[in-house]
Amino acid sequence: MNSMDATAAKSTSPNATLVYDIRRSRYLNITGRCTLRCGFCPKQQGSRQIHQYQLALDKQPGVDDLLPLLGDVGSFDEYVFCGYGEPTLNLPTLLGVARAIKARGGHVRVNTDGLGNLFHRRNILPELADCVDALSVSLNAQDELTYLEHCQPKLKGSWQAVNDFIRMAPAYIKRVEVSAIDGLPGVDIPACRALVEAAGCIFKHRKLDIMG
Repeated sequence: MNSMDATAAKSTSPNATLVYDIRRSRYLNITGRCTLRCGFCPKQQGSRQIHQYQLALDKQPGVDDLLPLLGDVGSFDEYVFCGYGEPTLNLPTLLGVARAIKARGGHVRVNTDGLGNLFHRRNILPELADCVDALSVSLNAQDELTYLEHCQPKLKGSWQAVNDFIRMAPAYIKRVEVSAIDGLPGVDIPACRALVEAAGCIFKHRKLDIMG
């Protein structure tokens, strides 16, 4: 499990990939649930796959499912919670595994849609601050109408919630990157950058259909 080549670890089902490697990062796939229905997401287009990995899960894994799959933390630049769904929706597993990684000296990043506070109806950032080094937040729009068009949130108030999250996050997490995708109709990349930088975060300019 320590190979730098693209590798994957399975759960009890042969079709459920919990861990996969891209370059020197180990990715942790902990839920298939999401608070968004983004039109550009491979899942919404019927794909279960990122690179060669099949990521649809047969169950929502717990801490004990992931710990044996972490490998040697010295072999990886970072562990990234990013898979088939929104990792903060399986918060107990995220926190438990992230704390184990930190205890072993590893670096933890969470890729998120920034709606964890809205979903859990509380500020989860203090809990993440205990064990997360970096956040990568998907914003993908400069205004609410564009956000609703492309991200199709399931929860009312999502646009305001993600903006509140990115404004709050730098007070808790050392590195907060917020991304927008170049190539989505109506998305104004300079306007997204200005919004992100005004919130005190680092802007990440992504390209449509480039994953990982």
